Amino acid sequence: MRITQGTFSYLPELTDDEITLQVAYALDRGWPCSIEFTDDPHPRNSYWDMWGLPMFDLTDPAGVLYEVKECRKAYPSHYIRLNAYDASYGRQTTALSFIVQRPPEEPGFRLDREETSDRRVRYRMHPYALDRPAGDRYGLDRPEGDR
Repeated sequence: MRITQGTFSYLPELTDDEITLQVAYALDRGWPCSIEFTDDPHPRNSYWDMWGLPMFDLTDPAGVLYEVKECRKAYPSHYIRLNAYDASYGRQTTALSFIVQRPPEEPGFRLDREETSDRRVRYRMHPYALDRPAGDRYGLDRPEGDR
């Protein structure tokens, strides 16, 4: 099952050259970029771990791509996304967000059904990845200091 979150989620994986073009588009508009990663891509998990701080001072897409590659090295089996922020509204607003890496295997979700009082039925989504502990959901790919 392929997680479909963010821009370009229904397209094939972007190459590094295509990612660089998207970063250049964001930087040309004055949108600083940041990189986040997670091993729990549940749609309601909007707070992923940040890779460093947002790159407010970078104006060259190569610097952002360098950080993406470093995050990939540290977390080869996590989801990694790139965000671009637009501050023109006077607050932090996400203008662009897309996944730049996925784990080799995406286990997907199941739907849990629960019957309650008055014949009501509730449904919950359960990601199969959560059956393993945080950090080990897609294999041992944490940096040495975190093990």
